[in-house]
This record gives sequence, C-alpha cells and structure tokens, in this order.
Amino acid sequence: MSQLLVGAGGWAYFQVPGTASLEAYSQAFDFVELNSSYYELPAISLASDWRKRVPDDFRFSVRCPRIIVDHYGLNLLPGARSLLERLGEVCNQLEAVAMTILINTESQIKESELAARLSDFLGAFNSGKTVVAVEFRGVKPSAEVFDIMKESEAIDCVDLSNSEPRYEGRVLYSRLFGKGEENIYEFDDRELKEIAKKASAPKFEKSILAFHGVRMYRDAGRVKSFIEKGYFPKITSGVGTESIREVLSEDARFPTTKSRLLKDQGWKVFQDTDEVRKSSTVLEKLPEGEFNSLNDLMAELRSH
Repeated sequence: MSQLLVGAGGWAYFQVPGTASLEAYSQAFDFVELNSSYYELPAISLASDWRKRVPDDFRFSVRCPRIIVDHYGLNLLPGARSLLERLGEVCNQLEAVAMTILINTESQIKESELAARLSDFLGAFNSGKTVVAVEFRGVKPSAEVFDIMKESEAIDCVDLSNSEPRYEGRVLYSRLFGKGEENIYEFDDRELKEIAKKASAPKFEKSILAFHGVRMYRDAGRVKSFIEKGYFPKITSGVGTESIREVLSEDARFPTTKSRLLKDQGWKVFQDTDEVRKSSTVLEKLPEGEFNSLNDLMAELRSH
C-alpha cells in the first residue's frame, strides 16, 4: 500500500486546552498544508521552529504565495525570482513533501503564455525532495501544459470528491473542498470511503489528502480513522433523529421553513444507525410550512 498522508489546511483552529495548536495538531495528524504562505511567506527562522516542534515523521506542504501567480503572472522577474528562492528555502526548512500552486481566473495569464511560463517556473523552483502540485481553478489548460507538468514530474492537483487527475504520476495530491459553496460542506461515510479507495490505489507511491471544508479537522480525522482502523468514529452521542437534534441544536434558528433548513443545515451530516449520512436526506422529507421550534421540528420528523 502506498504511503497515505491525511491532514487539513492549517493548524491555527485546532484547539486543545493546555497545548499549543501545532503540537496538538501534530499529535492527531501526520500532515498539514501550510495555508498562510499563500498570503505571506513565513520567516525562515519560524519555518525552522515549526519543524522542530513536530515529530520527525510529520510532514508539511507549502502553498506558493499568490503574488507570484496573480501579480507576476509566473513571469520570473527579479521580485518573483527572489520570492521563489525564499519559497524554496521555506520548503527546505520544513522538509516539505509538496509545494502547491493555484492558477485560477485571477491569475491573468494569457492562455497562449501559460505553458511557457509554467515551464520556466517549474524549472526555476528548487527544493530538495519537494514535489510541485499544480491546481487549476476555472482555467482550462492545454494539452501542452499537462505535457510540461508530466515532464517536470509535477502533480495535477484536484479535488478527488469532484474530479480525477488528468494524468497519473507517482504521487497523488488532493485538496478537498466537497460539493458545497464557499467550502461549506461535510463529507458523509460513503464519500470518504470513495476518497480513501482512490487514494489507496497501489499505483501511487504516496497519496496526500488535504481537507479544506468548514469541518476539515473532523473530515480528516474520520477518514484517517477509516484508513487506519477500518471504521469511522461516531460523530454524535445519539443516532437517527436524536443525532439530527444534536446537529441542528448547534445553530439552527427558529421559526424556520423546510427550504431554509435545507439551505442552512442540509450540508451537515448526522449519525444514522450504521453510517453517517447527509442531513438533507432527512430534512427533504419534511412537509412545506413553518416550524416554530426544534421540538416542533423533531415531532414532525418522528412522525415520518
């Protein structure tokens, strides 16, 4: 079986009382994607400190600063080249397994120039054993672009819950957002099983799963449990309608309607008897009309 690294986009929101976030996170996961570097590269000394604070087998990936893509358009002018050198050094300090670069509609790189500029970028980036994972969002690269990536052993980074890599390499890197809007999504058991199956394919020497939804730590923890132990941990103390009650009691507002519930709460998951399912599969069975309280809603659900 290939090496499978599972984690999320950053550790800042991973809170355990009495323990610093990075240390707590590194006890729960074996991998993290450094998201803050997309906005500003950390000082080399800070990256070195992070490396020292985690176990030897813990792994980082680093995001390419957006200024290199969105401002410089991958054109390696002196400012961009200087940043790229610093990026390489940050990757070296962290012993990063991957460096991810996002090319989207804001990048303002002409389609006719993308292949040449990406080729220059991949040739200029130098950081030990750090592979480059290229993510395209809202952009349709030409076959030439993918040929250049394959030749450079760069990874076609995709969201495995939505799409497949355009070509196969030794390493799989997936940034997972799900099917919701603005990262508001939570994966159910069936989706996580499918992701785990794809990532565990023997054709990959290494697979990296980086979760980014609003429940990224729970999503990552659940799939990690399934991969390592063969089962998912329960997400609520109750099951069925009692689990729905726990899920809705977090932040559901009343009075409300069926359509509002589906919009605001349908993306969440709940603990059914034998698996975690989407809340929407239950909420969509409700009749139209208004519900004045959680108790009213639960009474209606139990009547079905």
